[in-house]
Amino acid sequence: MYVVAIGWLYVTLLMAATEPNLTAGVLTFAFYGLAPLALLLWLFGTPQRRRNLHQKETEAADAPPRPVDE
Repeated sequence: MYVVAIGWLYVTLLMAATEPNLTAGVLTFAFYGLAPLALLLWLFGTPQRRRNLHQKETEAADAPPRPVDE
């Protein structure tokens, strides 16, 4: 998955480099490369985040209660 992300960033970086001015290049890279890629990685990472949260909750429920210091 990360190889595809790196490849996409490379392609959009090359696209941004061919823009006629710096502003257009930065906007092309940000809105055609970084923003969609960040959204894609966040969406595809949701199942793993849910598994991690469920695992932490399970471990917390199975752990013995901590003694209270007085």
